[in-house]
Amino acid sequence: MIYRYAVLTRASHWLWVIAFAVLVSSGLQIFNASPNLDASDKSDPARRVLAIAAPVDGVGTTTIFGHRFVTTGWLGWTDDGMGSRGPHAFPGWITIPGYQDLAGGRRWHLFFAWAAALCWLVWLVSSAMKGNLRDMILRPSDLPKLWPMQAYYLKLRKEPPPHGTYNPLQKASYTAIGFVIAPLVVLTGLALSPGIDAIANPLTVLLGGRQFARLWHFVGMIALLGFFAIHTFQVATQGALNQMRAMITGWFRLGEHDGVGP
Repeated sequence: MIYRYAVLTRASHWLWVIAFAVLVSSGLQIFNASPNLDASDKSDPARRVLAIAAPVDGVGTTTIFGHRFVTTGWLGWTDDGMGSRGPHAFPGWITIPGYQDLAGGRRWHLFFAWAAALCWLVWLVSSAMKGNLRDMILRPSDLPKLWPMQAYYLKLRKEPPPHGTYNPLQKASYTAIGFVIAPLVVLTGLALSPGIDAIANPLTVLLGGRQFARLWHFVGMIALLGFFAIHTFQVATQGALNQMRAMITGWFRLGEHDGVGP
């Protein structure tokens, strides 16, 4: 048994889980007010990447790069959060608030955005102070071990490649999320804020304009959801009780292949 996760790490982890869930739900509420994404510096139907709508009452459609799919009941024509259905991109049961309320969605989103950013900062500082941050960063020497590690997870090989506290796939995930995706989501979120745009317009220009910033913000959310799904799958399949105990109490029981090698 080793003491793997400090109190700050655990607290920030669970607060981030809550904040992320609220951010996704309130973000979908905000998206419902203008359910499309354009690869442009301004709203431009000719450069539309995604559009969710109900062109005919009772029929919901989702258009991706010009290819239209009927998604009635799932996207476009969905639960309106008030006991009936209507032209809403995402259903009320997945948005905060459940009914259409752009101002309310923005308030929820802004508050928990700062909470999530604080968790990210606490994680960085705490990891750096403990000396763990350098162990989480993917290095060139880890690249040849990525597929063998994935093969181990897929049960295609009996043993993982030698690794330290964090295996190569964990390092790749932490590096991508902690130093690429999370900063991108924060910066694009700031660029979407009218107040920040007014005092730091070069940031918005650097990202290609507010519509492009909105597109990158949405892509970042999808990437974070993908990471969350993979992370949850790995926890469920690689000793769920041990992993959950570690993130609740801090104590982790090392397995046969954990923490071995350079």
